[in-house]
Amino acid sequence: MCTKWAKKELETLEEMAEMYTPEQIVFRLKRRGYYRTVSAVKNKLYSLGYSIRPILDNYSCSEIAKNLCLHPTTVTYWVRQGWLKAKKRCTSCYQVKSRDLKQFFKNPPQSIRKRIAAIDPQVVRYLVGSFRQDRCS
Repeated sequence: MCTKWAKKELETLEEMAEMYTPEQIVFRLKRRGYYRTVSAVKNKLYSLGYSIRPILDNYSCSEIAKNLCLHPTTVTYWVRQGWLKAKKRCTSCYQVKSRDLKQFFKNPPQSIRKRIAAIDPQVVRYLVGSFRQDRCS
């Protein structure tokens, strides 16, 4: 059963869209008296043209690889080479900030520049948190 989104609810959603994860948005909506599932929030964000990843988010190497259709060891290799800045979470896990990923895509190493250029720009925009599309009124 689908419940129509209230105008105030949509305003709240758009206000939070670029700063919070869908889970955080659900929690905040609930505190304001609106009850939505995480998947409902994700679907609505997608239909409004927002990324479901907030701008200030962090990624694991496997998340980046999955979105870029690469093997996770490829992204880990980029980190170990010093091409992609990341923090070590455990012995084999790294955490990459969105801004570091953005910097990497803006200025990739010469040896993999062609490979990076071949990646779908829409996927790159999604990963770095600037996927918001222009919407028609």
